Amino acid sequence: MSSKPTLSYFNWSFAFTILGLLAGAWLGYNATGTVAGALGTAFIVAVLCVLEISLSFDNAVVNATILKDMNAVWRRRFLTWGILIAVFGMRIIFPLLIVAIAASLGPIEAVTLAINEPERYAQILTDAHVGIAAFGGTFLFMVGLKFFFDAEKDTHWFHVLESRLSKAASIESIEIIIVLLAIYVLSLFLGDHAHEFMVAGVLGLLCFLAVKGVGAAMEASQETMEGAYKSGAASFMYLELLDASFSFDGVIGAFALSNNLFVIALGLGVGAFYVRSMTIMLVDKGTLAEYRYLEHGAFYAILALAGIMYAQTLTHIPEVLTGLIGATFIGLSVWSSIRHSHAEAALTPSESSETGTAA
Repeated sequence: MSSKPTLSYFNWSFAFTILGLLAGAWLGYNATGTVAGALGTAFIVAVLCVLEISLSFDNAVVNATILKDMNAVWRRRFLTWGILIAVFGMRIIFPLLIVAIAASLGPIEAVTLAINEPERYAQILTDAHVGIAAFGGTFLFMVGLKFFFDAEKDTHWFHVLESRLSKAASIESIEIIIVLLAIYVLSLFLGDHAHEFMVAGVLGLLCFLAVKGVGAAMEASQETMEGAYKSGAASFMYLELLDASFSFDGVIGAFALSNNLFVIALGLGVGAFYVRSMTIMLVDKGTLAEYRYLEHGAFYAILALAGIMYAQTLTHIPEVLTGLIGATFIGLSVWSSIRHSHAEAALTPSESSETGTAA
């Protein structure tokens, strides 16, 4: 466990925050020519940053469960290459790609549209929300179900429920069956968008299975890679896709605050930096081991987010509610972990071993 001061993990995040706010102020002044415009845009960048953090704290916890098994080299790459992918790939390139496909535009035309006609750009991206939500929601649904449908899982937060889910893992591919059934049932309520939802949902499922399959193949290959590299490369790829799935909702929701592609990228990018800093801190500080049920809370939050993304294809759900649900699961899991630690400390060593995992 690291003795490094907690705030030191956020040094780069703080620096990036200052740069992001200054860049936002410059964009605002350049667009309006007034100090009020500059301050207003900087404020929007700050709000978007908070939005990203609130929606992605559970992402940091889940990332930490994967990152703790990676070596220091791949952890650094997660902070360097990963942040470039998160900011430029998911906050700039991905929305442009969606708009380009949806409007049958070339890359340059999509950039021109984002700069010169931000309202039309935002509308095209918003109109593609059904497919985005289906893809991201399905990927997250599989992530959450894989955690609970695990025959080797022996630590349970809600013991009655989770122990049964663990036993049900003996049913071959049960999580895939559940996800496909959910996709089909929800598509029945989507009318003209049913086909779009089903195709995107199946693609999200295939993407998850492909990533897991590639990861398993890399781990099994002894001839081509060293063990640390194999595990690190596979986990890095999985982490980036996981981060992408988490960011879908935030990217779409951000257009409620601004139509400017670059303002959105700045705000969400600063937030993404904090999420990565939190991930590294959780790993170094051994927080997952200290708080027994924190990981469980994060995966419940993931399932909730997947459900919300599905539900948003039928009705609008405020981003504030999405963030609060995730924060509630995290908070309850921390509280339960502290209670368990206090109860365990009050027992004799023999009593403690007898209680096992019954929470």
